Amino acid sequence: MIEFHDVTLGYPGSDLLTAVSIALPPGSFHFLTGPSGAGKTSLIKLCYGELAPNGGRVEIFGQDTATMSRDETARMRRRIGIVHQDCQFIDHLPLEENVALPLEVAGQKADSEALTELLSWVGLAGQARSLPPSLSGGERQRAALARAVIMSPDIILADEPTGNVDWDMSLKILKLLAELNRMGKTVLMATHDLNLIRAAKGLTPARVLRIQGRRLHLAGSDL
Repeated sequence: MIEFHDVTLGYPGSDLLTAVSIALPPGSFHFLTGPSGAGKTSLIKLCYGELAPNGGRVEIFGQDTATMSRDETARMRRRIGIVHQDCQFIDHLPLEENVALPLEVAGQKADSEALTELLSWVGLAGQARSLPPSLSGGERQRAALARAVIMSPDIILADEPTGNVDWDMSLKILKLLAELNRMGKTVLMATHDLNLIRAAKGLTPARVLRIQGRRLHLAGSDL
C-alpha cells in the first residue's frame, strides 16, 4: 500500500532521512520509533504526500506521489486516516460534528446511526454534544481516532497518539488501533514508548521500525 524506494529527505546541507526503503503491505501493523527529532513525523508526512522526498520515490496505492495530480492526491488522502499528536478541533462545534467533518469536506452526509456507533466504539457516546475544550486529553485523542476512521480508510497513520495521555489511556488507544488492524486496516504508529510496543505483542502481530542515524532499520525482538 505504501512503498519507499531509496527515499532521501532533508534540507540543503543536512539530510534528515537517507536511503529509506520500506513497504507497508495491506493489513500490516508497524510501530515507528526513534529519538526526538529523528524524523518520525516527517516520515509519516511522506506517507500521505504532505512532504515530497528530495530523492527516491514514494508510492501510495501503487502510484508515485510525484506524478499525482491535485485531484489524485485528494482521492488518495481520503483512503488514509491520520491521527496527529496535537489533535486540532473546531472549538465551537460539538464533538460529533467535529468527528463528521471529513465527510462534510468530501461532500457526503453523515449517517447519524453510524456516527453514534463510531462514538460508542471509542467510548465517547456520552460526549457527542460536548465542545472540544471540555474534553480531557484522552478523550480528544480518541475523538481524533474516530475522525480519522469515519471515511473507512485503508490505512491509519498515528503520530504519537499516546504522547499526551497516561498509561491506561495509552493502552485503550493501542487496543483500538489493534482492533482496526484485525479488521484489515494497515496501521503505522509512531511512538517513543517502548513499553507500549511491548504491550502490543499480545494484541496484534506488529513489526518495529526504528530511525537511527538518518536510516530506517527493522528493530530486533529485544524491544
